[in-house]
Amino acid sequence: MSDTTTEPARSRAVFSTEDFELMKEAVADYIKKIQDDPRSSKFVNLYHRLGRLS
Repeated sequence: MSDTTTEPARSRAVFSTEDFELMKEAVADYIKKIQDDPRSSKFVNLYHRLGRLS
């Protein structure tokens, strides 16, 4: 039996900075399309959170 401990593998980022910019652009376009929908405020919040990540 070995006494060596193994460290967990380092996780890699799933999205790149460019991906966040693309998602932000897509969400902004969708917000315009659903602006009268009560759910639009949730997408506005998502848009702002995406902006903080990039």
